[in-house]
Amino acid sequence: MKRHKDSITRLTEGKTTRTAILLVIVAAVTLEATSVIQGVFARQKLQEEMSMQAENHLSLIKSEIMNIINQAEAAVRNKVWIAQWSLDHPDSLASVGRLLVRDNPVIVGSTVALVPGYDPDRPLHSPYTFRSGDTLVTRSLATEAYDYPSMEWFTKPLELHEGYWSEPYIDEGGGDMLMTTYSVPISDESGRDAAVLTGDISLDWLTELVNSLQVYPHSRSILLSRTGLFMVSPQEEMVMVKTVDEVVHQLRDSLSFKALSHAMLEGRSGKTVVRIDERKHHVYYAPVERTGWSMCIIIPDDDIFHDLRKNDILTRILELLGLVMLIILIRSSVRSQMKNYDLIQRKERMEGELQVASKIQRALVPDPLRSFTERKDLDMAATIIPAKEVGGDLYDFFILNGKLFFCIGDVSGKGVPASLVMAVTLTAFRAVSAQEDSPSKIVSSMNDGMVEMNEDNLFVTFFCGVLDLDTGHLRYCNAGHNPPMALTDRITNLPVLPNLPLGVMRGFPFVEQEMDLHYDDALFLYTDGVTEAQNDRQELFGEARLEQALHGKKSATDHIGNIRQQVADFVGDAPQSDDLTMLFLHYLGQKKEYHLTLVNDLRQLSLLTGFVDRIREENDLAPGLDTRINLALEEAACNVIMYAYPEGTAGTLNLDAVREGNRLRFTLSDQGKAFDPTAAREADLTASVEDRPIGGLGIHLVRTIMDSIHYERVDGKNVLTMIINL
Repeated sequence: MKRHKDSITRLTEGKTTRTAILLVIVAAVTLEATSVIQGVFARQKLQEEMSMQAENHLSLIKSEIMNIINQAEAAVRNKVWIAQWSLDHPDSLASVGRLLVRDNPVIVGSTVALVPGYDPDRPLHSPYTFRSGDTLVTRSLATEAYDYPSMEWFTKPLELHEGYWSEPYIDEGGGDMLMTTYSVPISDESGRDAAVLTGDISLDWLTELVNSLQVYPHSRSILLSRTGLFMVSPQEEMVMVKTVDEVVHQLRDSLSFKALSHAMLEGRSGKTVVRIDERKHHVYYAPVERTGWSMCIIIPDDDIFHDLRKNDILTRILELLGLVMLIILIRSSVRSQMKNYDLIQRKERMEGELQVASKIQRALVPDPLRSFTERKDLDMAATIIPAKEVGGDLYDFFILNGKLFFCIGDVSGKGVPASLVMAVTLTAFRAVSAQEDSPSKIVSSMNDGMVEMNEDNLFVTFFCGVLDLDTGHLRYCNAGHNPPMALTDRITNLPVLPNLPLGVMRGFPFVEQEMDLHYDDALFLYTDGVTEAQNDRQELFGEARLEQALHGKKSATDHIGNIRQQVADFVGDAPQSDDLTMLFLHYLGQKKEYHLTLVNDLRQLSLLTGFVDRIREENDLAPGLDTRINLALEEAACNVIMYAYPEGTAGTLNLDAVREGNRLRFTLSDQGKAFDPTAAREADLTASVEDRPIGGLGIHLVRTIMDSIHYERVDGKNVLTMIINL
């Protein structure tokens, strides 16, 4: 047996270990999957945020550039009409440039350059005004060294017949600075190209503007001209020196950079990914309208996801710590499970033992349905509903020498100790009552024995009764128990003396009481678990509800079932706090029945004498009582024979007698015409014979002899009921 248990334990441990390992694996996979999913979503979120910041950065730079571009274009266009007017006054052309530079801070230089040959007196004429510190300086660009007619800023607007932004350049011999020029063609009144009006803006601010708005710590910005010349670059040596095409072929990821440069030079916007020094970079690019320029921002992948990677490392460390903790917890849990398994086994063994104890306890109390199935003088039912597997409530009964010995009790406390005291109490009741029929002596003997063995200070409330089934005489003794309910002509508590419970004090003088039960009387014995049953509002079932539940004619089994159901309905879902024990005793003894049928002939009255004699002999009537009964029956029968049926008509009358405890009930019935003898006036016995009316003395005699008389018409019959107490 021990080997079998050890093998079961080993199998359980192995199964538990495998389950623990599987749990660790599932937890690790779950944590890793969770981390990966969180990482994917975090990367998406960071990329979205990066795109938003880069696009905002490009938009802000472009907005700043376009603000200056718009100012320069507006300033130049506003002076076009002055330049046209000055064509007829060539000496005033220099003032146009001066006004343009003076009135517009963004303009660093300006000229009105005549088209060669337009003025025969001045084949070349281009007075150029520029800002030098706080002063304005004017010089002529019509020199052999400068050759302004070949400059882009001069040729393109004439060629395109519209405003034009030149490629950035260093104006040597002009403004002597890095600049770009906005030029518009000037036509005379005939529509002939006459001159070009310019406005120069310095590009020194571009580098500062582009680099001032950094998205990430290591991000870089580039601004290209329309020809791909670097206007702004992280490598200053390439500014205005190299084009993007000259640099791209030197890079390892040249294909990606070629695609990027083509997109930028074509004036497109978008984003792409390139590799610089084997490291991934994100590039966002956009054009600057009307200038042909294009700008981009390059963001290292490490800048974007640096914090995320740190978080990933921290997460992995925490996951590892979590798994270590999980392993520790699972190991502890496995140990706890093994302990719990052992506890469960012990609990199951205990529950099994309690179930056996419960069966033994139920076997100790008798079943009324099996005990008294053949008896007609007694209807009994009983039940015990323990609050736990075993309880301390008890009942018992048996018949000995024509007497019913019965008891009910409630042991203080709950569980196994109370159940053991319950078994001892039942055993003591059987042992003592087998030798003694006095309830007080039975209780006294049980009490003294229990005091001797009551080391745990448990006591028992107890009620004991002995009923003579032939006479209905009941003797009983109460030991601190609830008074039983007596169901006679009304429902009341049985009068009891409280006395002390069993097991409290040795030699206590228990007092015995007695009463008589009649036919159809009943006793309901119960423990306080019935009246003290509580619902979820802490309300007690109480004696009033119990009394109400006992109303109505039912069998003993139906009474017990009805009360049990009403208690259950009242309690609802509230837990049962105490044992519920009920015993219902319905007394049906001393019932003897007699029947006599007569025809409506006065000579039949002689048969009444033998009928009454039989009743007298079988019921041991008091001397002279049979004569009185016979006289009353003759008067009642004579009344029916003479008046119930029409003269000459045959008829019958039935007389039934029933002994019910200490009384006799006579029922006289016939099918004659309706006639209520009890409705007759009381006879006046004080009047003289001459003055007294005929009749009335017979019914007066019946009333005098019988204790009660009652008439009713039922189903076409006259029914007269007469009762006499014995």
